[in-house]
Amino acid sequence: MPKKEENPLVTVLRYSEIGFIVPAAILLGYLVGKGLEHWLHKEWFVVAGVIFGVVAGFISMIRVALKSEDEP
Repeated sequence: MPKKEENPLVTVLRYSEIGFIVPAAILLGYLVGKGLEHWLHKEWFVVAGVIFGVVAGFISMIRVALKSEDEP
């Protein structure tokens, strides 16, 4: 079956999503860590939040990349 022609703008937006996933996850992890640090008065929540954000961002980025690879 031949590939369906897709609008180039849709393709650009799909791949630009990958570039926003990791920074957004890191920022969210930082903000959650900062909030927990302020609320619980512990000094390591920001670091843990950033690490969690990096891991979650890369996992999500890999999922999006694999999903876009499978689509026609």
